Amino acid sequence: MGRSRYLRAVHPGPAGGLDPEAPEALLECLTGVSERIGRPAVLIAMDDLSAIAVSRVAPMLRERFRIPHQPDNLPARVADKAELSRLCARWDVPHPETVIPASGAEAAEAAWRLGLPVIAKWSRPWLLPAGVDGLRSTTLLRTTAEARGLYERSAEAGSRLLLQRFLPAGPDTDWFFHGAFARGGRPLLAGSGRKELSWPVRTGLTAVGRWLPDPAVEEAGLRLAERLGYQGILDLDFRRDELGCFRLVDFNPRPGAQFRLFADSAGLDVVRAMYLDLTGQQVPQPSGGPGRVFVAENYALLARARGGSMPRRPAAVPVDPAGPAGASASSGPGADQESAPRRAPKRPVERGSVETAWFAADDLLPFVAMLGALLGRGAGKGVRALRGVPEQGRRTALAVVRAPRQRGRNQESAGAGGSAGSTGSAAPASRPVPPEAPAEPDELVSR
Repeated sequence: MGRSRYLRAVHPGPAGGLDPEAPEALLECLTGVSERIGRPAVLIAMDDLSAIAVSRVAPMLRERFRIPHQPDNLPARVADKAELSRLCARWDVPHPETVIPASGAEAAEAAWRLGLPVIAKWSRPWLLPAGVDGLRSTTLLRTTAEARGLYERSAEAGSRLLLQRFLPAGPDTDWFFHGAFARGGRPLLAGSGRKELSWPVRTGLTAVGRWLPDPAVEEAGLRLAERLGYQGILDLDFRRDELGCFRLVDFNPRPGAQFRLFADSAGLDVVRAMYLDLTGQQVPQPSGGPGRVFVAENYALLARARGGSMPRRPAAVPVDPAGPAGASASSGPGADQESAPRRAPKRPVERGSVETAWFAADDLLPFVAMLGALLGRGAGKGVRALRGVPEQGRRTALAVVRAPRQRGRNQESAGAGGSAGSTGSAAPASRPVPPEAPAEPDELVSR
């Protein structure tokens, strides 16, 4: 971005980096930036860490910057995985079943009850120490021993451990919601979209995404913003479960990497809408946009090399009278889900334009810089492989491409009282019989 012809100036950040738990350095840095600019400027955080830190110093910067009003440490609350789980339960927003264990034994028991493998998350990932082996914001656990061992590192991680039921990835399962909101949670511009390709495969950033309206996703996002009284930009991630219910898995209190996907026919996106609102200007009514495609060229190339297929531009299809798949956003995490899995109906898709992350005919230097960096990293890895020298700081991510075998999931009870409606009773379910072989992902993706 530093090579773009449209970037006027770059201001250095706080010396020693950004620490949201001690934002005094950021306050001093932004005060200096304001002095150099010489007039009030709009300030929009572009990552979770910045959003949390900026919200904590915002009251001291109101005269210098136009900042979204986010009181009561709101960005940190929604970025906290434990707090997000409570908010979803309170407001009937579907969310993966989550357990917060209080001991290593409870962690092992919860992992078994949820069904292996399970997803482990640290409640406040921004507190994780940098460069510590085995401590990542999200980890796929395949045994109860791994759950117990990870819990025992809670003090080192700096926050609580959460265990979540694993939702298998597949076609039409990964969705997102972007929105810009004025005070009181009033939407300025909002939309839902689907990941067509991601990198790493099935688990990572959006490599190719499409703007597709879905009432369940949009209603959940709008409801959260209204209940929170949220002002600012947000990016929500959803995963559709086996029954077609969209479950919120992440809340990012800032623009997502693919925010330019949600630009209307006049070029209005969530950042521009937020700028107009913060500067007291009228935000025009959005017109057009659904059907647009976002492509991050570098990630799309890597995902395609791993066997993914580039999506084709679809023709328009009629609206399914039954509506989108899945429970409505009013269905809570504990809602009845005894009905058979439903196939996702075809959604109305308009032929839209393609928004590239890097390439722009009138601003080529960022694309050239990205391409050089991509080729340079590839050449460096090739040289290290030829020399037999392992890459320092190499990280391996487990990515489940197809649904793994899972313990204790979808197993019918053969004993007395095991009727189809028994899941709604208060009696605890019997302990599932472990399979002969451990649950293993079908494919591992290394990066």
